[in-house]
Order: sequence, then structure tokens, then C-alpha cells
Amino acid sequence: MADLSSSTAATTTSPLQPIQVDVKPPHVPSADPVRALMSASITETAPEGPQRDVMGGAARREFKVLDHGFVALVDAMPRLVPEGYTADQAIVQAARVSYGAGTKQINEDRGLIRYLLRHRHTTPFEMVEFKFHIAMPIFIARQWIRHRTANVNEYSARYSIVKDRFYKPSLESVRKQSASNRQGGEQTFNVSDEQQIKTAQDFLAFLDHVETLYGKYLSLTEQGVSRELARMGLPVNVYTEWYWKCDLHNILRFISLRLDSHAQLEIRAYAQAMLDLIEPIVPHTVEAWKDYEFNALHLSALEIQAIRELRSGGSGTLNTTNKREQAEWDTKRASLGL
Repeated sequence: MADLSSSTAATTTSPLQPIQVDVKPPHVPSADPVRALMSASITETAPEGPQRDVMGGAARREFKVLDHGFVALVDAMPRLVPEGYTADQAIVQAARVSYGAGTKQINEDRGLIRYLLRHRHTTPFEMVEFKFHIAMPIFIARQWIRHRTANVNEYSARYSIVKDRFYKPSLESVRKQSASNRQGGEQTFNVSDEQQIKTAQDFLAFLDHVETLYGKYLSLTEQGVSRELARMGLPVNVYTEWYWKCDLHNILRFISLRLDSHAQLEIRAYAQAMLDLIEPIVPHTVEAWKDYEFNALHLSALEIQAIRELRSGGSGTLNTTNKREQAEWDTKRASLGL
């Protein structure tokens, strides 16, 4: 990823006086039973003090990812927060509606956020939202769209010509199929080995070949073939892009899964870029998420039973015949030094 240039500019608002805005249309009958249940005007309340823009006044903050991709943060809610606060403030505001105003110190806000995440009270985290503009290969988009908790609007290849952008990894980053993970590849080909480097080169040559189909695609659309049909001959390493808006709770869930070491390397780069973009805006939440979720170790009932047995002088063997479950327990035992 490219370096993100940060802006320190802040947007403030001067104190406003409460105003009354007449919103009653002249053509609406005064006996309207719906409007009879409403006030006749909108009351606007001024902020208690200066406000700052959580994006530092920027319209867009972007990381470059892969060869032609990017992750750009284009908006956030809340966009304005009280001076000296972060967007974490919206989370504690939502949480405290349960019992009134409560405490208002920043250090107490951090403690409340940590409590909420620790005890999986997730609703307040849904009060913060981020909107991203993202460009990625189609094979990454198809993994991404499985997270069905966001609002998505994708570039349409029915209305528009697909752009000439194809993902091609470097020779050194071509990966072998994992022997233990059917859906993943971890180890790269040894470029010092003649046969292995030839295999990696053959793969890149294959990508070069499928990329030549783009010229045929353009030619066929120029001859009158509909875009919605012509697109079907393009490979899944061609880039697409979309706007993706999601609440903070589900963004962190997405990042937990897609930044995991078992996730595909390319989508991990996108997840890391997203995390780096939101962390300065909700630092207390990301800190708590790392402590209690991402860098935490979760134990099953069987694993807790095995630890108790180990402390009593037993072997600590997991009471299961499932080989994958046993292997996962062995990994956890090693990380805990048991």
C-alpha cells in the first residue's frame, strides 16, 4: 500500500442560535390529521462548542492497493464531533441513552467502549458508519460481497465499458496451492529453482494471454454486441469498483475475517488499508477490538476442560475425534505455552 498523507486541518463551526423554520406547505389543509400530531416548525439546536471534521477537512483519504486498486474513505458518520473528541463519542452517546447523560469524561468514554466490546454489546457500534470507494479485481469482489451487511453500488458493465485494468502478481509472489488448506495458497515458488520458476512464469504468461481478450471484447462491443453479453468473456482478474457503506460493528467483523492469516493475501491488503483509514477516527474502539477480538484467543468448552485436566496432572488432550479441531487446539496450546 502507498503511504497515506494525513491532513491536520480541522473544520469548526461558530455557535448558532436556535431558530424556528416554518415547514408547513401552504397547500396542506390545516385539518391534516397527520400534521396535527407534529409541531409546525423545526427546532435547530446549536452545538455546545466548536466542532471538528473527523476526516481533517479532506474530501477523500486513499490507499493504493495491488497494482491498479485502491481503498478510499469518502465519508463518515458522524462527520463532525466536538473539539477534542473522536467519532468514538457517537458510540458512547448511543450507549448512554439507556440511562441518561451519565459520565462525560474522555477517559470514561474509553472505559465504556472497552466494556461494550468486552461484553459484546454491539448495537452502539452500529451508530458509526463509513463510506468507501474501492477498486479491486472481480475475484476479490466476489469474496467481499459475501459480507451481506453493507450498502453496495457497483460499477455496471451493462451500462459502461469495463476499464482496461487487470491484476497480475509479481513473479516472486505467485503462490503454490496449500497442502493443508483446500481454499488457500501460502508458500511461494522458489525462484532459484529452475522448474519452479518456469511454473510461475507459465502462470504469468497465462494471465498475459487472458488479458489479450480485452481487445476482442472492445471489438465486439464496437460491432454491436451488447455490453451485458460481451462482458462475460472477461476473466475475474479484471478490476471492478464500488461504493461500500457499512456500520463500524460490521466493518470490524469484516476486518477480523479478511485480515486473518487464513484469508487470501490480496484481500488482506484491502482489509489492512480499511483498518488504517478508520483507526485514527475511532481509536478507542479499534484499540478495544484488537485487545478483545483480533488479538485475543477464544477457548471452547472442550478446550477449557482440557486446560483443567492439564492443571490436574492430565495430558490436556482435547476430548474429540475431529482432527481439525485437535490441530487447532494444538496450535492454541503452543501459543499459550501449555
